[in-house]
Amino acid sequence: MSRRTLTVTEHHAVIVIGSGPGGATMAWRLARTGKRVLLLERGDYLPRERENWDSQAVFVDARYQTKETWYSSTGAAFHPGLHYFVGGNSKVYGAVLLRLRQADFGEIRHPDGISPPWPVGYDVFEPYYQAAEELYHVHGRRGEDPTEPPWRKPYAYPPISHEPRIQELFDGLEREGHHPFHLPVGVLLDEKDGMALPHSPCIRCNAFDGYPCLTNGKADAQVICVDPALRAHPNLTLLTNAYAERLVTNPAGTAVTGVEVVRHGARTSFAADIVVVACGALSSALLMLRSASDRHPAGLANGSGLVGRNYMRHNNTMVMAVSRTPNPTRFQKTLGLNDFYFRSDDWEYPLGHIQMVGKSDGVQAHGEGLPSFLQWLPEKPFDWLARHSIDFWLTSEDLPLPQNRVCYRDGEVHLELTETNVEGNRRLKEKLRQLCDRLDIHPHLFERTLYLGKGTPIGGTAHQAGTLRFGADPASSVLDLDCKAHGIDNLYVTDASFFPSIGAVNPTLTIVANALRVGDIIAARLGAA
Repeated sequence: MSRRTLTVTEHHAVIVIGSGPGGATMAWRLARTGKRVLLLERGDYLPRERENWDSQAVFVDARYQTKETWYSSTGAAFHPGLHYFVGGNSKVYGAVLLRLRQADFGEIRHPDGISPPWPVGYDVFEPYYQAAEELYHVHGRRGEDPTEPPWRKPYAYPPISHEPRIQELFDGLEREGHHPFHLPVGVLLDEKDGMALPHSPCIRCNAFDGYPCLTNGKADAQVICVDPALRAHPNLTLLTNAYAERLVTNPAGTAVTGVEVVRHGARTSFAADIVVVACGALSSALLMLRSASDRHPAGLANGSGLVGRNYMRHNNTMVMAVSRTPNPTRFQKTLGLNDFYFRSDDWEYPLGHIQMVGKSDGVQAHGEGLPSFLQWLPEKPFDWLARHSIDFWLTSEDLPLPQNRVCYRDGEVHLELTETNVEGNRRLKEKLRQLCDRLDIHPHLFERTLYLGKGTPIGGTAHQAGTLRFGADPASSVLDLDCKAHGIDNLYVTDASFFPSIGAVNPTLTIVANALRVGDIIAARLGAA
């Protein structure tokens, strides 16, 4: 039997493909309508095992990362930083949930070009940002960050307290005239005097950022949306190990009539009144390209030729600074700084965002390799470096270039990337170095690579966005303002592929907020708002 003549085995009101933040949040929202919803996930539940908190397994061996091989534009092979589990990449994300700045929704000039404006403004997203923060248990404090966009309510959960060494850093930054702020972190934490209370799922351990959470204390998409929705709503069904191979349309190509799925080697098909794709920006674009047909010869919804193009992933740099005094912090991810987000005193263009990351340990320092100027030491002091390290993540905006894209070539996945705005990231690193010099931290910054695909820059796909941008004009966008595919009546997309630009903050909160926004649109369409 050919794939095109598969018998549809089940019909649902909605099929959601992908259980990361965009898909899980959508499934959670639509399950409340009482309509029949099917959630498809290509992976399974991530196993709960000792290795979840083992830095050798997680960072050096990449135990939970896909072993797929993709290729760069030069033909170099690499493993993309993707994680195929219920909850998607949020199982190993850092759970920092920041709103895009209000100005990020407008045009921003960079030395390499223009970051384009969004077709809708911040005001459209603000109520959904608030709802997303409440849903994902975001702990934070309004009013500390001068770049923070307008808000109507305080955070529903108090900020995570700084441990003593990070509080010293916070106080030092303030003395220098800067505006450090408590990072907004999605976490199921109840604490008192800096200690997790006995009933708290999060225990404030050092295995949070980049690790799966053994105690389910991280506010990931599985813990927050998938599992609660399955418990509360029998009309929601989760099908794991279900790879959505392609989408089939009616003869006119105007509506999706089937989702062809491969599961345990067998192929079947499901149908729904509405289909929502949320596989992640890279995988969603690849699904559209695999779904080419006579009516859509270049790929589904690809009349503009933009499917897979305008890929963005931020210019990310992780650095380890060495403190002159030990840093015994366990839960380090509590401090952020946006004073250089839009400009600096010596540059008119944006530099980006600084935040703390999870604390280094000796295994990670060993995996990174020893800084060259320490190679002469008779014993490599990996544990000493880790004990004195203070670790930062620097994010700068990159631009959506049409030539930056994911595509198939000769049956293989190719990810083509030309870096943009690298000067802003370099200047941001220098600003951090200068700050460290004034704050009793050794001014040398050692770049870390393990979070970014084991030293393969193109493999760093954690902040993937932009491959199916939304807009009002079908000639220059893939999706309309409701994130429905132009010309296809029942196909929506709710991962970061809809982004026309990416700003310089973590994209997950915007993904969740948009899923809630589009979820309301679909619920109204189902007559169950």
